[in-house]
Amino acid sequence: MPGFRCDKDPIHLFNRWFKEAVRARRENPNAMALGTVRSGGIPSVRFVLFQGWADGGLSFFTNYRSPKARELTSNPNATCVFYWRETGKQVRIVGRARRLSRERSEVYFSSRPRGSQLSAWVSPQSDVLHSRMDWAGHRRLEREYEAAKRRFKGRPVPCPPFWGGIAIIPRRIEFWKSGRNRLHYRLRYERRGSGWKVSELAP
Repeated sequence: MPGFRCDKDPIHLFNRWFKEAVRARRENPNAMALGTVRSGGIPSVRFVLFQGWADGGLSFFTNYRSPKARELTSNPNATCVFYWRETGKQVRIVGRARRLSRERSEVYFSSRPRGSQLSAWVSPQSDVLHSRMDWAGHRRLEREYEAAKRRFKGRPVPCPPFWGGIAIIPRRIEFWKSGRNRLHYRLRYERRGSGWKVSELAP
């Protein structure tokens, strides 16, 4: 195919494109737009950081009390999008979410900077901190951060029980590459049993 070199396994193709984005010095090539569904069918999207493949899915880590984690618990259907402007490529993924094992979460947590580990303990992610725009809530967080520093002084910071990894297991993956005159190249892979059905799509 003239658009790009294909692969029978879309995971191999994704990994090749991701490495290209890294080599192109793309800022945050692991930035992944994650779409979930709120109660009432309202969509919600935000960026998270893709942390590699785990248990057959794209993994990221978060506070399990956050809106995205709660939404994925009530409705595990999710979609992810990567866009790498420097290489002119995009990947869209539809799949189902499941939590990673506690062991995997602890291993990743231990690799994070200590400041990020402490912040995970004190931030009630996405909760309202204060009813006025005077940063009183943020100042309280800073005090709690300092208290956490004292609490864990001289020892490793453990992974909070409410924090860990989530994997999005792909059911459909679409690859897009920019083409001349907007005649872009698109391939869609759909899970069929243990294999994949591949279709070429119009731009």
